[in-house]
Amino acid sequence: MTALAHTFEANPHWLPRNPPNALDHIPGDDGWPLVGNTFKLLADPVAFARRMVATYGPVYRNKSFGGRGVQLVGPEANELVLFDREKIFSSEQGWGPVLNLLFPRGLMLMDFEKHRADRRTLSVAFKPEPMRLYADALNQGIAAQIGNWQGAISFYPKIKQLTLDLAATSFLGIPWGPDADRINTAFVDMVQASVGIVRRPLPGTAMGRGVAGRKFLVDYFTPMVPVRRASNGEDIFTQFCQAKDENGEYLPVDAIVDHMNFLMMAAHDTITSSLTSMVWLLAKNPEWQGKVREEMLAVSPAGEGIGHNALGDLVLTEMAFKESLRMIPPVPAIPRRALKDFEFGGYRIPAGTNVGINPSYTHMMEQYWPEPEKFDPMRFAPEAVRERHKYAWVPFGGGAHMCLGLHFAYMQAKIFLHHALTRYRITVADGYAPDWQMWPIPQPKDGLKVRFEPI
Repeated sequence: MTALAHTFEANPHWLPRNPPNALDHIPGDDGWPLVGNTFKLLADPVAFARRMVATYGPVYRNKSFGGRGVQLVGPEANELVLFDREKIFSSEQGWGPVLNLLFPRGLMLMDFEKHRADRRTLSVAFKPEPMRLYADALNQGIAAQIGNWQGAISFYPKIKQLTLDLAATSFLGIPWGPDADRINTAFVDMVQASVGIVRRPLPGTAMGRGVAGRKFLVDYFTPMVPVRRASNGEDIFTQFCQAKDENGEYLPVDAIVDHMNFLMMAAHDTITSSLTSMVWLLAKNPEWQGKVREEMLAVSPAGEGIGHNALGDLVLTEMAFKESLRMIPPVPAIPRRALKDFEFGGYRIPAGTNVGINPSYTHMMEQYWPEPEKFDPMRFAPEAVRERHKYAWVPFGGGAHMCLGLHFAYMQAKIFLHHALTRYRITVADGYAPDWQMWPIPQPKDGLKVRFEPI
């Protein structure tokens, strides 16, 4: 029995696996016996996708992580799968084999009406008034720590610790300290387990550590829910605990804990990756760093932070952030599972097929992004955006599953960059180019070696 088959059997409401020959009519490569293309995919997913598309076209068959599936690339594929007019594609059954033991019932692992209902209930945490309070907390937290970053630093560990500390205050309403450190360890273990080769929680394996991390967080958050319901806290966890559905009922305690686990992972690790890629690209492109700094200073002086109401004035900053997300999207690939037969690219694809789309490939397609390796935030000027396919840029997903916290991500990025760029000039050594580990979430293998030079 493969690890993937074991996961499917643990969820009996999912569609059964297709027979082995169900995708024989799709061109592709099943790779090595047993492991398929798993190791090739993990080693360099971008290069792997380029080879497969060059060889087989924009619809190709692949075998990895114990199962066969179909990859669809390009904006039209992104629109089909993400907008999902016909409710063909299951996010639960797509992400489930990867995340079901770690983040069960997280918002991303829900489909259709259940997803819509929980998303609507949780959205109260991202209304304007709570966002203004989060902005104040982010300004204070970033300003307090970034003053110690002068000189040569390894950026990724620094920003990872900072985003955890910010999550502890804005998301959880707990002080920095041992609890935050233990929570960070649990999340690191859970994220690493998502791409572990062994898919069962055996002792000594990544999945074993990940499942243990989940247990710690469930035990940590569960008794806090009734306390937070009776409190006047302003953090996101308290907002979730106090949120009520369309019937005026609180969400169940286990649902709140699952949503909080997933949101913390998504917010902490993806923003860490996104800020790392943006700092790298601005250090590598000092002319754009200067433009963003000039805009920052025009909106708010150095040392004063930037309020929620002024975030919309940072137009060039947002364009630069979007361009960094294009070049290094924090989620390189998005899985789904077909609940019905469908046609795409001249092929009929049967129900039960694992279907993936590939933002990291689409974001580099020359017909939509001329000179795709060039950092050019002007690609996101309004006139350029209007002329481009809406689904050519999908770092936050799309359709009903568009990232619930995307505005929080924009806010955190802008506030961090204001404190960093109005205080420091960020540089890298001539010829320096970090090697990126793309799975499970992109990060530079050497931590990103930069200098923060006081201005």
